[in-house]
Amino acid sequence: MKLRPIMFAAIIACSMLSLITFQTDASDWTGVYARVDKVVFEPNADAPERIQIWGAFALATKGNRNTYEPAERGYLYYSLKAGSEDICKKEWADIKAVAGSGKIIAFGGRSQPVRLRRATDKPADPDVYPLDHGISKVGANQSNYGPVAELMALPKE
Repeated sequence: MKLRPIMFAAIIACSMLSLITFQTDASDWTGVYARVDKVVFEPNADAPERIQIWGAFALATKGNRNTYEPAERGYLYYSLKAGSEDICKKEWADIKAVAGSGKIIAFGGRSQPVRLRRATDKPADPDVYPLDHGISKVGANQSNYGPVAELMALPKE
């Protein structure tokens, strides 16, 4: 009969351990939060090989999976990922669809390199488009989340 209290204690201990583990791993793996103003396809929209995504961006801080750089305006410049061209083009179409709407999207992963370029920078040496978990529309319930709130607070150009 002493087995029952031991089993009960083991169940409680495992439950507590799972809660601690959940809280530790609850960081944000998104690489880019964006409010997209416009999209430019190169060489053209019918057969894009590269994309310029203009707007405001909050990029994941390198080396810290819990923070983001302050939101800034500029553009991201990407080329198709070899072997995943169709997926890239579908995601680019999704990005184009939200351009100018004021909606916030999330894409890419923290481990993927992203360079924010200034409006005065000429498009050169594009990054490879960061396929990760697809494009996510950020809901109103996330409007108080740091990078999202910063993007929403930036004035439109």
